[in-house]
Amino acid sequence: MNDVLTALLRANIVAAATVLAVLLLRLPARRLFGPEAAYRLWIAPPLTALATILPPRAVEDVQVNFLSQLAVERPLVWMSAWILGSTLVLASFSWAQLRFMSAVKAGRAGPAVVGVIAPRIVMPEAASAYTPEELSLIRAHEREHIRRLDPRAGGVAAILQALCWFNPLAHLAAHLMRLDQELACDAAVLRHRPRDRALYAKTLLKTQLAAQALPFGCYWLAHGRHPLEVRVGLLGDARPHEGLAGPVLMTGLAAVAAVAAWGVQPPVLRHPPPMISFWDAHQQGPTMSVLLVRAPPAHRDDA
Repeated sequence: MNDVLTALLRANIVAAATVLAVLLLRLPARRLFGPEAAYRLWIAPPLTALATILPPRAVEDVQVNFLSQLAVERPLVWMSAWILGSTLVLASFSWAQLRFMSAVKAGRAGPAVVGVIAPRIVMPEAASAYTPEELSLIRAHEREHIRRLDPRAGGVAAILQALCWFNPLAHLAAHLMRLDQELACDAAVLRHRPRDRALYAKTLLKTQLAAQALPFGCYWLAHGRHPLEVRVGLLGDARPHEGLAGPVLMTGLAAVAAVAAWGVQPPVLRHPPPMISFWDAHQQGPTMSVLLVRAPPAHRDDA
């Protein structure tokens, strides 16, 4: 149990450091290579967390490693707290999902992609208020989510939030990842329909009026003004970002981060010392123990 808690703590420390690096790189990457390349950076935190639990490297002599010295007191208490917290977060996500599906049945939610394994597109009853051109853009946006496997990425992010519920950077990363996911999807749609930028912005303004939390799926974010301003503002960027430099660089950075995270694991001995069984120990012959006892000084009676 101590090993599990230590591995969990090590994975959270490494993933948190990777999230901080992504926070520093995502905006410059978006400006230089476009939203789609910047979105690829979010593969790095789960990759580095996974790398810390892979089999470690073998060495001749084990070196002192700070993370290997992390000791956990009362492991049963901490394990129970972790399981309880993860269960509560998953329960809150399930409740939010049920509320969203209830709104879908009532015709008050959408457009969105619902589900992870077999995602489907849902539309609100007010879809008749959109023009045929706007509906075409909305469906193209949602189909792009499904084509890019974005619902599954959102599901992985939700599960990692539950597993790392005590790590505030995990929740911040999930929120920003979903925003970058929408920006990347916008860019992918407009790459095929560059003349529809103005209509796309108008459709966004129509659709952002109301939304509910959807942990397992993709929906058009409406939490405050900032996400909408960012999305509409990026629609004016008509620069083509179709080269391989951005995707290759972002994927390379994620791979380098994963290898570095794997390297922080405490190594294991390549040739561990042989263990002597009870029978072998007795076959080596009897052992003799010597106990040295210091006698007290003799008492002299001069009387």
